Amino acid sequence: MDNITLIGMPGSGKSTVGVVLAKMLGMAFVDIDLVIQHREGALLQELIDRHGNEAFLDMERAAVCSVDCRRSVIAPGGSVIYRRESIEHLKKLGPVVYLKVPLDELLVRLGDISKRGIALEGGQTIAGLYRARCPLYEAAADLTVDCAGNQRIEDTAREVIRRVGALPALKDVIPQGPARNF
Repeated sequence: MDNITLIGMPGSGKSTVGVVLAKMLGMAFVDIDLVIQHREGALLQELIDRHGNEAFLDMERAAVCSVDCRRSVIAPGGSVIYRRESIEHLKKLGPVVYLKVPLDELLVRLGDISKRGIALEGGQTIAGLYRARCPLYEAAADLTVDCAGNQRIEDTAREVIRRVGALPALKDVIPQGPARNF
C-alpha cells in the first residue's frame, strides 16, 4: 500500500488538495473523473445526461477498478461511495481519507452545478445529497480530515500527511528519506 485516496463531496477539494499533496510527497496524481472522460470520450455531465446516474456509476466503478498505480494520490468523484467494489479496490491501494467540509461552505464553493457532472437524483438538492453521502464517506474512510474554515490547501495537505503517517498500519505510505519542507 503506497497510495492515498481522497474522498468527499464535490467541492471538498479532492483534486486541488490531491495535486498539492502529491507534490509534497513526490507522488503522482490520478484524477478518476479525467480517467472516466478519457475512457468514455465525453464530459461527466454529458455521460450522466445521456446514460443516467446508474450507468454513470457503473462507468465510474469500471474506471476506479482499472486503476493500478503506485506512489500516487488518487481523487475519485464524489459518487465513488455508491459502488462497494470501487471502495474495496481503493482500500487495497492504500488509505482512504475523507475530506469533510460543512454544507454551507460547499454551497459557496460549488456555485453553479449544472455542468459539474454530479450524480443527482431527480429533484435532489446539494443539501439532500450531502445528508445522504456523509455517512457513506465516514464509513468508507480510514480517517477523516476536517476542512472547515478558510484553511489553506497546503495546510489541509499537511494534515493529511500527518494523519496518514500516524496510522500504524499505514506508515509505509509516507515516503522515508530526506526531510522535506512541508
